[in-house]
Amino acid sequence: MSEWKAKRFWKEANVAPAEGGWQVLLDARPVRTPAKVPLILPTQALAEALAAEWQAQEERIDPGSMPLTRTANSALDKVAVQRVEVAQMLAAYGGSDLLCYRAERPAELIARQASEWDPLLAWAEERHGARLVTATGVMPVAQDAAALERLAAPVFAMEPFALAAFHDLVALSGSLVLALAVVEERLEPREAWRLSRLDEDWQIEQWGDDEEAEAMARVKGAAFLDAARFWALLG
Repeated sequence: MSEWKAKRFWKEANVAPAEGGWQVLLDARPVRTPAKVPLILPTQALAEALAAEWQAQEERIDPGSMPLTRTANSALDKVAVQRVEVAQMLAAYGGSDLLCYRAERPAELIARQASEWDPLLAWAEERHGARLVTATGVMPVAQDAAALERLAAPVFAMEPFALAAFHDLVALSGSLVLALAVVEERLEPREAWRLSRLDEDWQIEQWGDDEEAEAMARVKGAAFLDAARFWALLG
């Protein structure tokens, strides 16, 4: 059975100022979130990007083609009501950051990880005063509590819309450091995603592509770039 999709009921999607920000209008009707919260966006640029997603819908609405709208809904319906809990969850990634876990072998992969990841850990120490230690294998490594606290500080300062985008940057990459490097413009989003895929790309080089895994990687990579775009539109 095919999934039911709502039909398009509007002709034009536009934006207009609203109390507290900007809103998307569908034939003069303001959009609300799934939880019926008024969809008030913090910037005109973000509102216009959401309006473009709505305008691009054809006869039936495809939520999968509306990643910015989905993140905005999440910001209001989920993050806003549990902002501290979301920030705590994301800050915890610092204690198990992808960049800190290195291969035991082969030597070529070890060297590649050091060459590509060490500069980002050095940046985290210089920028945030957070020196993270590395370890080989998958066993947990204890990080300095003060370093983790300093790395978490910018996360707890984020408002719901920023935190909703940041959530995807962290969760998809597995790295708090990479996510911070994107939002603080130390890395381009595509480069950050490439760095998060270092181990997987190495395996592909050795053994070839896995069609299913490659398709999933494309989906996750697109979502990562969508989150970075959402963040940029908040500026």
